[in-house]
Amino acid sequence: MTYTAAHPPTLHVTAGHDRGGEKAGDVLSVRPPMLSGGGLYVPVYLLSLLPMSFLYGLSGLMYLFIFHLFAYRKTVVIQNISRSFPEKQYGEVESIMKTFYRTFCDNLMEIVKSVSIPEPLQKAKVELTGFELATNQIKQGKHVIASMGHCGNWEILNILPFLFDTGVYAAYKPLSVKCVDRLFLKIRSRFGLKLIPNKSVARHFMSNRNPSLYLFLADQCPATVNNTYRLDFLHQKTSVFPGVEKLARKANACVVYLHTVRISRGRYRVECREITTDSQSTAETEITRRYIRLLEQNIRENPGGWLWSHKRWKR
Repeated sequence: MTYTAAHPPTLHVTAGHDRGGEKAGDVLSVRPPMLSGGGLYVPVYLLSLLPMSFLYGLSGLMYLFIFHLFAYRKTVVIQNISRSFPEKQYGEVESIMKTFYRTFCDNLMEIVKSVSIPEPLQKAKVELTGFELATNQIKQGKHVIASMGHCGNWEILNILPFLFDTGVYAAYKPLSVKCVDRLFLKIRSRFGLKLIPNKSVARHFMSNRNPSLYLFLADQCPATVNNTYRLDFLHQKTSVFPGVEKLARKANACVVYLHTVRISRGRYRVECREITTDSQSTAETEITRRYIRLLEQNIRENPGGWLWSHKRWKR
């Protein structure tokens, strides 16, 4: 499927309800770039103007520091990979670990570049397939929940608003460092993606009368194990928050998985795979189990591309 360029909608917060059902404060507003972001935006913007080849050079230097010098979360990474792939020898685990750190550094530089990259170049980085399913479900009047994992460079999906004629929203957990939080808000919303704080997602989803696409990164460790499912994931019993499944079943939304792999440096393929088009007919835990199975397939296809530094199994 190809997508056409469109002028991204302006992000705003309106009083009361608009025709899409948004409440004031649900969708985060973003001011013009040079007027917000504290003191962080300008230096990052200037850095983003450098050629990508130079930024990848910085990525290589960063790799040397965080992997060899500082060993950033190396114990966590080795432990996660070893337990997830018990069949692999140490040399294979070490190879995945090194690929992860190199990819992690590349991702950071690609995020920096996205501050100023022209729209056509950003879209050219991503090959999108299978999204007819999502667009057809939206045309039939259904919300579509797109679940995904921290695979490849997930920030590249800020181009999805160009693919849809309706709202594209992403659940968002505000970062504790405010200047970094504002910077990522601008990067993620630059091409029209609308960000909703996690605590407001359910209310927005259920009140939004316009069929829309909602993005959820659902592979992180829940804040608490209360009211979670315990499922097998990468050879380990894993707590999974069922919020996406509960929303989907309540609204009978279509649920898809965005299978994301890195084709080459700076190039990605994102495939939209069906989880269900009839959520209310599924048994409890079925949607979550299908998501976990697809996420595991994604990780096994490209093991160095997942966010292994996250303490996924701390609870």
